[in-house]
Amino acid sequence: MASSAASGQSPRAREIAAAALALLEEDGPDGLSMRRVAERVGIRAPSLYKHVPDKEALEAAIISEGFADLAEAFEALAPAGPDALAGVMRAYRGFALRRPHLYRLMTGRPLARDLLAPGVEARAAQPLLEATGGDDDLARAAWAFAHGMTILELNGRFPPGADLDRAWRAGVEALAAAGGAP
Repeated sequence: MASSAASGQSPRAREIAAAALALLEEDGPDGLSMRRVAERVGIRAPSLYKHVPDKEALEAAIISEGFADLAEAFEALAPAGPDALAGVMRAYRGFALRRPHLYRLMTGRPLARDLLAPGVEARAAQPLLEATGGDDDLARAAWAFAHGMTILELNGRFPPGADLDRAWRAGVEALAAAGGAP
């Protein structure tokens, strides 16, 4: 787990969040229970609540780590110019395909922003905003396109034989053109 999102947590809370993330990644959302997290870290379930207030807070810690990891993936690209948007979109898709359970937890329901690590969502959004030339509306449209394509792909909703790479390129090219990029 990325340390940037967890810096405000106690070491034990970070250990609990890491165990919860591991369970999520291994078994999906059905495998994520406070009882199983407690077993994973070797304590009784009621003792978890000394370190995390409730399951929602634990999920927010996991989501914060997801945003930090996504931001790191974007920042590792460091693309500039006309290829910036394509790079961010590839990184977004790659993150979701590698970590589908975490991705769904991050995007599948309303976001408890007040429980997230400070600044983590903005850090993850910044590379997309930069790739769209600072245009908030275009960045939101690009995110909506990326999320829609990603969740449909994860859910197996495209017809067999659909060329998803070509569909992604077409979408990114249309978004880039809408933003005035060459």
